Amino acid sequence: MTTKKGARAARAGAAPYLFLAPAMVLFALFLALPIGYTVYLSLRRTRVSGLGLGRGSRREVFAGLDNYAAAVGDAELWAGWLRVLGYGAMVLAVMLGLALLFALMLDTAHVRLARFSRIAIFLPYAVPGVAATLLWGFLYLPSLSPFQGVLSAFGGEANLLGAGTVVYSMANVAVWGGVGFNMLVLYTTLRAVPREYYEAARIDGASELQIALWVKIPILTPAIILTTVFSIIATIQVFTEPTALRPLTNTISSTWSPLMKVYRDAFVVGDIYAAAATSIVIAAIALVVSFGFLRVVKNRAFGEG
Repeated sequence: MTTKKGARAARAGAAPYLFLAPAMVLFALFLALPIGYTVYLSLRRTRVSGLGLGRGSRREVFAGLDNYAAAVGDAELWAGWLRVLGYGAMVLAVMLGLALLFALMLDTAHVRLARFSRIAIFLPYAVPGVAATLLWGFLYLPSLSPFQGVLSAFGGEANLLGAGTVVYSMANVAVWGGVGFNMLVLYTTLRAVPREYYEAARIDGASELQIALWVKIPILTPAIILTTVFSIIATIQVFTEPTALRPLTNTISSTWSPLMKVYRDAFVVGDIYAAAATSIVIAAIALVVSFGFLRVVKNRAFGEG
């Protein structure tokens, strides 16, 4: 009897691991293994002997931290970070601000066409990034752009893909595609809040604006933090918008963003070892920035040292 009970207990204890096994296998194959292989490549380099033409003249050897030192000291990489910093400041402020505004508006008591509005705001997020960027890219072209006609009617003229405006054009594409997702996260959080909270505030004489500022936004704080972290990570990894717009203008370099430099090093220059090291540096910076933001927000929200 004891043996049977022990066998049943062992099977019961193994059941959770059986359910977790598929997820663990997928995690190992598609996340842990690629990361490990990237780290391995980042510690290697190609050694060329002679003219590099004969058999065996190119060998893969251990490079230590040389690739990382080259990545950290690369001026092109840090120039890309500065561009992404300016781009990200615009995108995060406008995108999250609009998402919060739309979520609050849709959660009001007497909103009209709420379902249509939700779908209309969320729909751009469902458009693939490349398709959305090309769509906007053709709208930006001076020979095709309807915006150019509007500007000309008011006596103005602007190249929306020019050196001084292309970053705003890229930011517009990111905002257009990202507002819907963030709005849906915030709106879903608001819909989960008991309506009694708002009714109590109205009984106390609070207006809809006061309810939004002093009741809804504090409740939304965790969701706002979550969407901000996701948006920071996505901004650091910006690649689709500048890459898709690059054939339409000569103002976007092949190293405009850090990930574009990784792509160029790996698939244009052919130095996968340098590209691997640079990608690890980018991942480390994203990790530090994300956890740094969470730490700052946590300290301010909960008064922790």
